[in-house]
Amino acid sequence: MDIDYNLIGKRIATIRKSKGLTQAQLAESADITNNFLSHIERSHSIPSLETLIKICDALDVTPNQILLGTKTDTPDYLADEISERLASCTPKQRRFILKTLDLLLSEGLK
Repeated sequence: MDIDYNLIGKRIATIRKSKGLTQAQLAESADITNNFLSHIERSHSIPSLETLIKICDALDVTPNQILLGTKTDTPDYLADEISERLASCTPKQRRFILKTLDLLLSEGLK
């Protein structure tokens, strides 16, 4: 799997702008230079894992949101994947899955 650093930079810029932050504000929060952030957003520089985590923390997003463009806190997260797998299950398997899900949720594993 190839990493699309251009897309990563665009996602960072889009999220930053949606939160009303300037590059300078985000750079300060992430403890990097404004110039380096600008280079990351334009895919002229590749951030280290540590820098990427700092940016995610400063933006209050998960790395998945930056790397994959997915938000894990939305109601439809993984809905398609779950539906596809359920479609291939027998009725007996579906009942078992439902009972297991009910048990997990009742035990506080939300």
